[in-house]
Amino acid sequence: MANEREQPMSAPHTDFAAAMSYGDYLQLDKLLTAQQPRSESHDEMLFIIIHQASELWMKLTLHELTAARRLLIADDLQLAFKHLARVSRIQSQLIQSWDVLSTMTPSDYSSFRDALGKSSGFQSAQYRMIEFALGNKQAAMLAPHTHRVDLHADLQQALETPSIYDEAIRLLGRRGFAIDAGVLARDVREPYHANASVLAAWTDVYRDPRRYWDLYQLAEELIDLEDWFQQWRFRHVTTVQRIIGRKRGTGGTAGVDYLRQVLDATFFPELWNVRTEL
Repeated sequence: MANEREQPMSAPHTDFAAAMSYGDYLQLDKLLTAQQPRSESHDEMLFIIIHQASELWMKLTLHELTAARRLLIADDLQLAFKHLARVSRIQSQLIQSWDVLSTMTPSDYSSFRDALGKSSGFQSAQYRMIEFALGNKQAAMLAPHTHRVDLHADLQQALETPSIYDEAIRLLGRRGFAIDAGVLARDVREPYHANASVLAAWTDVYRDPRRYWDLYQLAEELIDLEDWFQQWRFRHVTTVQRIIGRKRGTGGTAGVDYLRQVLDATFFPELWNVRTEL
């Protein structure tokens, strides 16, 4: 019957002279011409794209962490959980990027390593801002960025801004837990160190999760985030060792030995220690 016949599909829009196209919206002309290899090596393109894509994921990570921190201050935990969970999923994407990079052999990398000069992932300003946002504050890490006034200013601001965990601890204090005054008023530019009063508060939360359900969820979102972050760090170490062994890094670091040291860095120490207390 006529009314049961399929109606023809409308033709897709094809005239973009006065309209925004997919490429316009995503600024693909800029994005897809940002890969400028400095050697004739086939594998340098892989190296560039992996690191550029990682920087985009890190930009999103900072976007989500900034939102989560703002919501913790406002005591809007349910919405904060969404942003924290998204960061964990972003970390899973970053971990998978090492799987792609690990297809590069030592010979492949050696064919263009000299073209990198002194550049190194150690100099990633966004990575440093993420670590600062999570609480691994180290003022010395601003030094590689002194040649860029804008980046140095952004990093200085990130150093002086309370971390996600600082705000979580302040939230515990606002909820009535007996947090040491020195912790609540600490210099947030300094690395955070485990505190007995904070451990006691998280222990109470974990022993009675029904009573403190949103704080319990917050603790688990944070531990999930750090778990993924540590997996990313570990995959970084193994990929670097697979490709360059124990050579020094291009930026002057000790390479794999340096990366293994940072595996021991913990963002939320009491959330790990509370598991022993229970």
